[in-house]
Amino acid sequence: MKVKVIPVLEDNYMYLVIEEHTREAVAVDVAVPKRLLEIVGREGVSLTTVLTTHHHWDHARGNTELARLLPGLVVLGADERICALTRRLVHGEELRFGAIHVRCLLTPGHTSGHMSYFLWEDECLDPPAVFSGDALSVAGCGSRLETTAQQMYHSLVETLGTLPPETKVFCGHEHTLGNLEFAQKVEPCNNHVKAKLSWAKKRDEDDVPTVPSTLGEELLYNPFLRVASPQDELKPSQLRPPQPGGVRAPLGLWAHGEVPAGGGTSGPLQRGVQVSTGLKSPLLAGGPESHLYVGPNVPTSHPAFWGYALGSRATSLLETPHAFLGVPVLAVLGRVDP
Repeated sequence: MKVKVIPVLEDNYMYLVIEEHTREAVAVDVAVPKRLLEIVGREGVSLTTVLTTHHHWDHARGNTELARLLPGLVVLGADERICALTRRLVHGEELRFGAIHVRCLLTPGHTSGHMSYFLWEDECLDPPAVFSGDALSVAGCGSRLETTAQQMYHSLVETLGTLPPETKVFCGHEHTLGNLEFAQKVEPCNNHVKAKLSWAKKRDEDDVPTVPSTLGEELLYNPFLRVASPQDELKPSQLRPPQPGGVRAPLGLWAHGEVPAGGGTSGPLQRGVQVSTGLKSPLLAGGPESHLYVGPNVPTSHPAFWGYALGSRATSLLETPHAFLGVPVLAVLGRVDP
């Protein structure tokens, strides 16, 4: 199985997956069809199928033109909003292209119909691969736009996070530098984050893609997968001390902010709580039966608190620095079991 990484648009990736014995090819997330066809011609392969992770224009807009240029092309995905879709896939469905197997993994979070694709090849020593679109990226994940935080937690931690650690991760965007800068704010003493950030800066200077990573690597530095990490993985010396007016994260990390003086409260939140950050990414906090501890004078009974926690006021906070009830949030990470 050969994977061609194709950078397009501002920071997107398309992929061409080639079965090297039959010379059949499958494309993932076609945004610029003419660029894809140039590489198909150069490789001398027959493109038969498109796998689309989700319906957003930068992942699916090329499907219609490509289908016009290649009559009989099969366009697959899990969302009826995908351009030129010929058949809708379901979670757990398996496809086959020569020796290449594809398992379809529904990973809602970024969109309700987001599908990731886990590929492996018969009698091949090469590691498997997952094409994760905007569900999982190198050191990060896509913003939650359409589903609940618990669904997103399940997609990241329980569906993608349990794939074999050697699995190569091919994501939809080149967001690695920004993701790692955020991860460093979350875990400033994580040496894996520091090393990966240094490596990514060099790749950026050389204008070279940072994909693929591996799932095993992601579990070391991606905060969105590490929300399920055992608490004893962080030593006391790695934890930030309490800060006045802060939001305490279950793993001992702290989000700093100014709030009025007064008494504080804490209480259980719905599973898979999402909290906004003052950086460029939303962050999942918690897991099953988790608690979030809030600083002075921010009662958990406040309607805005519960509205946000339960997702009824969920919005995309990806582009605008935000605060949680007036408290600028730097990091909320982890799990507390009562």
